[in-house]
Amino acid sequence: MKILVIGSGGREHALVWKILQSERVREVYCAPGNAGIGELAECVNIKADDIAGLLHFAKKEKIDLTVVGPEVPLVLGIVNEFEKENLMIFGPSKEAARLEGSKVFSKEFMKRHNIPTADFKVFDDVKAAEAYVSDSRFPLVIKADGLASGKGVVIAKNFAEAKTALDEIMRQKIFGDAGRRVIIEECLIGEEASILAVGDGSNFALLDSAQDHKRIFDGDLGPNTGGMGAYSPAPGGLRELLRMIAFNIIMPVIQGMRKEECSFRGVLYAGIMITEDGPKVLEFNVRFGDPETQAILPRLKNDLVEVMLASCEGKMHQVRLDWDKRACVCVVLSSRGYPGNYEKGKEITGLKEASSVSSAVVFHAGTEKKDGKVLTSGGRVLGVMSLGDGIEQAIDTAYQAVEKIKFDGCFFRRDIGAKAMGRVET
Repeated sequence: MKILVIGSGGREHALVWKILQSERVREVYCAPGNAGIGELAECVNIKADDIAGLLHFAKKEKIDLTVVGPEVPLVLGIVNEFEKENLMIFGPSKEAARLEGSKVFSKEFMKRHNIPTADFKVFDDVKAAEAYVSDSRFPLVIKADGLASGKGVVIAKNFAEAKTALDEIMRQKIFGDAGRRVIIEECLIGEEASILAVGDGSNFALLDSAQDHKRIFDGDLGPNTGGMGAYSPAPGGLRELLRMIAFNIIMPVIQGMRKEECSFRGVLYAGIMITEDGPKVLEFNVRFGDPETQAILPRLKNDLVEVMLASCEGKMHQVRLDWDKRACVCVVLSSRGYPGNYEKGKEITGLKEASSVSSAVVFHAGTEKKDGKVLTSGGRVLGVMSLGDGIEQAIDTAYQAVEKIKFDGCFFRRDIGAKAMGRVET
C-alpha cells in the first residue's frame, strides 16, 4: 500500500513511525512533514490545509490510504472531498468534525444526548459575558468557540482574570474568528485522562488511556499549551472507569452522531475529568492527540494500518486491540517563549545520542533541515519517548535521552509522569 500522512508535528512523526511497521505498507509520503519524518518517509511540500493540492497529489500518486493528523483539514472538509473522488481516507467528515471545530456545537450536542460534562453558558456579546462572570462563583473556565491550537481555554480564578480573558478573546480577537463566541463553564475538579477511540460510524474500539500535561510549567502552573508531555496508561483503577466512559460517553457520541446523520469515523478523543461524580467531558477532539499519540502508539501491538482500514470499511466490530504492558512516557522540548512568541532557527545537537538510549525514540515536531543541520522551526520542537517496565523506569529513560539534546532556548517540564509515581500502572 501507498500511504499519505498529512501534517508536520510529533503526532505525524509517530504515525509515520508506526505505519512503517505494517507489512502491508510499501511507501509512505508525508505532507508537509519535518526533518525527522524526512528520514523515514518522502516529504511533500504541500500544506496540511491545501485540500485541493493534497487531493491532486493523492490522485496522481494513486495513494491507497490517506491519514489526517491535524484538526484543521478535517474541519475544512478534506474527508468529504477525498470521498467524492472515491479515495480512502481515515478521519471524520466535515459535519462530524464540528465536535472539535465548534465547542458550542460540541457542548450542545452533549446536552442533547445526555453526555456528562460541565454546566455551561454560551455568549456572543462581550458585555453580557462580563455581566455573567461578575455574578458567578470562581474558578470558571472560558473557552473560545473555534480552533485555537489548543490555547483557547482560560481557567479564571477571579473576576479580574475572567474580564481580561473575555477582553482578549472577544474584543482583541487574539484567536481571530474562533473567539466570536465563548463558552463559560464550571471548573471541574479531579484527575484528567485522555481517552481515544477508533470508530466506524456504528462500532468502536477504545485505545488505552493516557494523561497529558497541558500547562507550560512544572506543577501544572502557567498558561495552557498544546501539551508538554504525556504518559500511558493513565493512573488509577481505570478498568471500571474505562467501561463507564465507553458506555456513558463514547457510545452515546457514536450513536448520537449517527442519529443526526453525520456518522463518526476515525479517532474520537475525549478529554476527561474524573470527578467525585464520575467521568465528565472537558472537550472532544476528532483526531489523534498530540502528545498522547507519542505515548499510546508505542504500546499498541496491533498493525495500525489494519485498524484504520477497519474504521474506513465499517469493520471495527472485528478489531481487538492488544497492548504492551510496559509504561510509556513522552517529554516535549519546546522553544524559548512558547506558548507565546517563540524563537526559530536554533541548531539542535545530540539527536543521535538521545536515540541511542535504550527504548528511547525522538519524535520531531517543529524542526527543519537546512545545510545539513537540524534547526528548530516551531514552538514544540521534539518529543522524547521511552518505554519502561513501570512508570518510574520509563520516566528515567526518557529524561536520560532528553538531557543529551541541546539547542539555544530549550525548555521542558521535569515532572512528566510524576503524578503516576507510586501507583499501579499496568
